[in-house]
Amino acid sequence: MQNENNNIPFDLESVSKIPAITNILEIVCTTTGMGFSAVARVTTDRWVACAVNDKINFGLVPGGELNLETTICNEIRQHQSIVVIDHVAEDELFANHHTPLLYGFQSYISVPIILKNGYFFGTLCAIDPKPAKLNNPTTIGMFKMFADLIAFHLDALEQLALSEERLQVEKATSELREQFIAILGHDLRNPLNAVSNSAQLLARINHDDRTQKLVNIIKDSSFRMNGLIENMLDFASGRLGGGINISPTPDEDLEKVLYQVVEEIHAISPDKKMKLNFDFVHPVVADGKRIAQLFSNLLGNALSYSPPDSTIEITAATTAKEFTLCVANPGKQIPKATLERLFQPFSRGEVEPNQKGLGLGLYISAEIAKAHGGTLEVSSNPDETCFTLTLPALK
Repeated sequence: MQNENNNIPFDLESVSKIPAITNILEIVCTTTGMGFSAVARVTTDRWVACAVNDKINFGLVPGGELNLETTICNEIRQHQSIVVIDHVAEDELFANHHTPLLYGFQSYISVPIILKNGYFFGTLCAIDPKPAKLNNPTTIGMFKMFADLIAFHLDALEQLALSEERLQVEKATSELREQFIAILGHDLRNPLNAVSNSAQLLARINHDDRTQKLVNIIKDSSFRMNGLIENMLDFASGRLGGGINISPTPDEDLEKVLYQVVEEIHAISPDKKMKLNFDFVHPVVADGKRIAQLFSNLLGNALSYSPPDSTIEITAATTAKEFTLCVANPGKQIPKATLERLFQPFSRGEVEPNQKGLGLGLYISAEIAKAHGGTLEVSSNPDETCFTLTLPALK
């Protein structure tokens, strides 16, 4: 009961938002010749007018109330059936009823408004001090149709309100998550740098094989963690700041940039096989650091999803119109459903036990390509998977 009463302001607003409500009440009065029509919200202890058409100065306005026990709607709330009275004075059931005597009407019709979930909302009703011919299929059918129409709109408005509420919660959760990711990324950098620097120092002062193996493990883990942190920061920056920021440089030596990435990964994973096919003829206008990040993501992804003894083929070339970079690896074909969401954040393909990550690498890479005015596309068949970067920003 308390919840029903708390919702009454929302119910009043909802009825007022129904586009046809004014016309419905006007048609009811015009068609029946009655002087007062209303949509009433009826709870277990309140009768509240939500919308009113008053041609007889009955005195009610939207938000106005009647004592529930003095209304016939109180009885309708209990049996949820239509009540029609052509002439109170000649009606066996209502000739001595307290409601007509109190409010001075002779004709009356009230139809329950039932929502989709079976909940009784209230009534569509009309009264007049003079008798009227109401108890006929045409009038009753019209009232029932209008009551159903009002219920339909109320259901739709409630669903819209729930959707908007969920959207606000999702938006707040998303912003909190992205802010958390940004803070976490910044806070992780300092301890990670300490770990990486310590590993390099340990490699210089101790040259035995066991120590070098441990150092390589630490360096490998640090490299992958740094990539994860960079992706987290870029994701948060892109989502909160409106996109990935780039600083293009004229005549960027992308061949050198790509070689550096290959050397870094080869130093960490010397057993991995890579075949390079570079053909740089024309200069490129690009952000070398961002292209390195994109290439590192693609190359790391290819190494993770290819068989241990396979070879990753890397092709890069420039023409007078564009720069292309292709990273191809043998392995399982990516399912069509996975391909469709591969560049979305937190989306990944089939994950093996040794393939860990946040699912941000390909999303960040696609955003870097977009920031350059280019594209990042993927093709996959039973023999190989290939990611192709195309940049049109050439000098």
